[in-house]
Amino acid sequence: MKIKHCLFLLMACVLSQAALSQKVAYKWWNPAQNPFPVIEGQGWPKQVAHPYDRLPAKAQKTVRKIVWHLSGQAAGLVIRFRSNATDIRVRYTVDSRLYMPHMPSTGVSGVDLFALNKDGAWQWSGGKYHFGDTIEYHFSSLPHGYQREYHLYLPLYNHVKWLEIGVPQKAAMKPLPLNPDKPIVIYGTSIAQGACASRPGMAWTAILGRRLHRPVINLGFSGNGRLEKPVVNLLTELDPKIYVVDCLPNMTRYPNHIIRARLTETVKMLRKKKPHVPVLIVEDADAGIGSLDTRRDSGFNRVNKLADSVFAELKRSGIQDIYLLTSKRIGLDIESTVAGVHPNDYGMEKYASAYEEAIRGILHEPVGKYSTVQPLVQYRDQSYDWRARHREELKMNRSDPPKIVFLGNSITHFWGGKPKGPFQRGEDSWNKCFAPLGARNFGYGWDRIENVLWRVYHGELDGYQARQIVMMIGTNNIGYNTDEQIITGLRFLIDEIKLRQPAAKFLLLGIFPRRGQEDRIVGLNKQIVRLAGDENVTYANPGTGLLGAGGKIDNSLFTADGVHPDAAGYRILAKAIQPYLVK
Repeated sequence: MKIKHCLFLLMACVLSQAALSQKVAYKWWNPAQNPFPVIEGQGWPKQVAHPYDRLPAKAQKTVRKIVWHLSGQAAGLVIRFRSNATDIRVRYTVDSRLYMPHMPSTGVSGVDLFALNKDGAWQWSGGKYHFGDTIEYHFSSLPHGYQREYHLYLPLYNHVKWLEIGVPQKAAMKPLPLNPDKPIVIYGTSIAQGACASRPGMAWTAILGRRLHRPVINLGFSGNGRLEKPVVNLLTELDPKIYVVDCLPNMTRYPNHIIRARLTETVKMLRKKKPHVPVLIVEDADAGIGSLDTRRDSGFNRVNKLADSVFAELKRSGIQDIYLLTSKRIGLDIESTVAGVHPNDYGMEKYASAYEEAIRGILHEPVGKYSTVQPLVQYRDQSYDWRARHREELKMNRSDPPKIVFLGNSITHFWGGKPKGPFQRGEDSWNKCFAPLGARNFGYGWDRIENVLWRVYHGELDGYQARQIVMMIGTNNIGYNTDEQIITGLRFLIDEIKLRQPAAKFLLLGIFPRRGQEDRIVGLNKQIVRLAGDENVTYANPGTGLLGAGGKIDNSLFTADGVHPDAAGYRILAKAIQPYLVK
């Protein structure tokens, strides 16, 4: 009996271990072996010698040896993927020291995981980590639910030899293609590379990328951001949204004439090769720290005075689209650094905030205090891929620019036209009334005002001239925002659209009625009429044709949700809108 009992316990133990093993079975993904590029932050993704390099292989022959070595460190590189896993693991190896005296292993050699929720807000996941020959991070407390968009930031000061991301076998895991937006290209020093952030995601370049929702190409080289021609030549090969030149902290050892010559030549080279790309010159931010240091005047104060002088000379010579970010605007103080030079996390936030303010001003991408004036992505429903639709819009705009643009939410999205939505409820009326005029459907399911603002900021109205913009947005903000916030958002959005499409006629549609909100929408539309007058745009309210007795919606013209029109409802709307369209 005792033997049988022991055998039973042994079998139970084996079965238990097998069950446990089954529970922790993972599928592993190597981003470097993905069939399409997924390592964001590389300017030359198909020309690198090693998967996580920042400069192309050809640069080894032109840049100094130390610059080439530093370019192999993964600062600023990000892996984007979508998953619903409650447990995400990362394992990888590096080839240099794990930490530095003034910077922890988590910043030098660690990774950092951020995610976007359905409404486009950033969230952070704190993982357990183990540093050894193979470094491991376990993010094992993730909430169950929908597929989030994850951004994994790679080590700031180490070479990644190989890396894998694992999720449980049954979890979804979808690599995301590179962001199609033009990047922010930063040429800088150790501060740009990330010293001394506690984690990769806390480097100011990473914070800036999250706030602006743009890819960042980090060409910060520790101690070696020296305005050198071979590096600048490489910069001119890129197609950025803006160039940032933040090299002055590494120029303090040089005499005045060299600093002046290099900074002047750098700006002129960038403007000559990329005449439409703005250039932001940045002072040495350490000048703002109230430190007891007798070297101030011979160091950063001197280079900043020279930079100001060069900037003024370039402006006087007629060079346009160059800007200066001063140390005063960055605003470092005695609590901002680790050792008087490199920012700590608090200092990194100051850097990011100053850069965000400056770049938003240069790119005309302002934000306001309400959520309706803060551009955001979204992924509220998985019946379609919000980002994939955005990429498709941009591609179609390049090959076949629209003549009339319909901006809106799911009511527009599910009407008809191209790009085709997951289903089309009013395809007949769209094809009859709008398609012959060259209309394009820029409606996105579940969009709010702030989501349209994001799309406007990220290129959907750039690079072509439309005859007309037709916009109906705001119904999805009901329940989240006050009338004042909705009207403020609409005013803000109209101004940003007009800035990008100044010659297009603008047709602003009243918010269509929806079950249970009819009275509020009547009041909102009265304010939208006044807004149209203030903004000098045309207003129409075709949604009145969807109302029945007592000012309530006519249910026969809607789907079961009381929000989306059916085919008959769309025909009524199309007929009412058609006379306002530019032929």
